[in-house]
Amino acid sequence: MADNPPGNTNEAIISQIKTLLWGNNVKEDVFNRWAQGFLFSPDEPTALVQLEGGPCAVIAPVQAFIIKDLLKEGPPDTWSSISSDKQDDLLIKAAVEIISQASNQHSPQYSVVYFAETGDDIPNGEGTDEESSGTLESQEISNDNEIKREESVTLKLIRSDYYHSRLRIFTTMSLDDVKRYLTMRIDTLKGPYGVLLLLYTVVSTKGIPGMRSEMSDPSEPAIDSTYGYGSQSLINLMLTGRAVGHVWDHDQDVGGLKLRGIDKQNTVGFLAFLEHLRFCEVGTFLKSPSHPVWVLGSETHLTVLFSTDERLVSPETPAEQAKRVFKKFDPEGNNFIPTNLLQDVLAELGLVADTEYVDIIRKKLDSESLGIILLASFMDEFFPEEPRTCPDVFPLYHYNGLPRSNPENRIKYHPGQAVLLECTVKCILDSNPMLTVLQTKWPSIEVQWDNNITPSLN
Repeated sequence: MADNPPGNTNEAIISQIKTLLWGNNVKEDVFNRWAQGFLFSPDEPTALVQLEGGPCAVIAPVQAFIIKDLLKEGPPDTWSSISSDKQDDLLIKAAVEIISQASNQHSPQYSVVYFAETGDDIPNGEGTDEESSGTLESQEISNDNEIKREESVTLKLIRSDYYHSRLRIFTTMSLDDVKRYLTMRIDTLKGPYGVLLLLYTVVSTKGIPGMRSEMSDPSEPAIDSTYGYGSQSLINLMLTGRAVGHVWDHDQDVGGLKLRGIDKQNTVGFLAFLEHLRFCEVGTFLKSPSHPVWVLGSETHLTVLFSTDERLVSPETPAEQAKRVFKKFDPEGNNFIPTNLLQDVLAELGLVADTEYVDIIRKKLDSESLGIILLASFMDEFFPEEPRTCPDVFPLYHYNGLPRSNPENRIKYHPGQAVLLECTVKCILDSNPMLTVLQTKWPSIEVQWDNNITPSLN
C-alpha cells in the first residue's frame, strides 16, 4: 500500500471524482438511489438486485462478468445451489477484473477507495485524519477490530457531503493486494455504498487525466443529475476499462473531430436499442465479444443477455475481419470507400497490396470509374463464400435486476430459445423492443421465451 504523492491528496482526488461523476452539485435523491450494495436475489442466488433506477451502469456490467465466470462451471440450472462464500468469490472476481481493466496496462497501479468510519483511516492506531499509512497487511490485521460486520451492513444512509468527506484511497501496484483487501472487507461491497465504492475505485484507478482524455465531454456529469442514469462513458468504463463515449470500433475522424471508440474485442458484449433508431453504432468489438454475454441497453436501463452456446462467439472469420476493416475506412457507414483507400484496406488485411495489383483490382471493382468501391463488390471479389459459423438454434437467458420488471417481482434468469430464420428481412415491432435490440446483432432472429413472457428491457 502507498500514500498518494504530495499535491495529489485523497481530498483533492475525491473532489475531482465527485465533480466528474455528479457535477458541481450532488442531488441527494439521485445519490440515495445509487447508495446500495451488491445484493444477490433470494430467488436466483447468482443474480444481483437493483433497488432503484440509476446504478445499473455499474450493476449490469458486474452481473455480466459474474455470468461470464459462471458459464465455465456449468449450465444455469446448476447455479441455484451455490453457497454464500461462492457468491462472495464471484463478486470479488468480477470487481477485481473490472478494476484491472481500468488500470494502465504498461505500469499498473490500483487505487482502492474506501469509506473511513471512526478510526478506520488510521490502520495502525496512529496518524492524522487526512492520511492513510501503514501496510495492507496491518489493515487486514486490524480489520476485525475496526470494522464489524454488523456495522458495515446496517450503516444508515447519510448525506453525500459527509459521505465524500469520509472517503479515503490507498494505492498498490499489486492486483493481489486489491483482491485480498476486498476479500477481507467483502461487506464494504455488500453494504449500503458498495456500488459507489466500486465505481469510485474504478475511476480512481483509471485516473482523472485518463477519464478526461477519453470522455467525449468531461464537463458533463457522468451520472445524469435528474434521472441518475450513467453515461455511455461510464458504461464503457465498467465494461472495457475505457471511458470513451462511443461504442463503434476504433477511433473515428468525423469532420476533423476525433471521436473515441472501442479499441479491441471485449470480454463481454454490448447491444443497444438506440442502434435501431440510428442514434449510435455498435461495433464488432462489442457485438462479438469473447464470451456469449451481452449487456443490453434500452433508452433508460441496462440488462444482461447470455447463452450457454459457445459457438455464438467463435473466432472471427476472415470474411468478418474483412468487413470490420472495410468499415474502419468507411466511418460514416455508407458501405463504400473511396478508391484511393483500397490499398490501405488490402494492406491491413494482409492481402497483396502491390501498387500494380491494386490498380488492376481498382479498375475491376470500379469499372464505371465512379471513384468508389462498394463493400458488396469487395467481398464478392476476395471472400465469395462466407462460411456460417453461428448456430441456427441456441438458448438465451435474460437478466433484469429491477424486481418490478420481473414476473411476481422475483429476480430470476428468464430462459428462451432462439432461432435464426433464413429470411434476411427484419420485421421491426415497436411493441417488442427486446426483439428489436437482438436484431441489431442477429437480423433474422426469433425468440420463444418461456411461458410466452417476453422479458423487459426496462
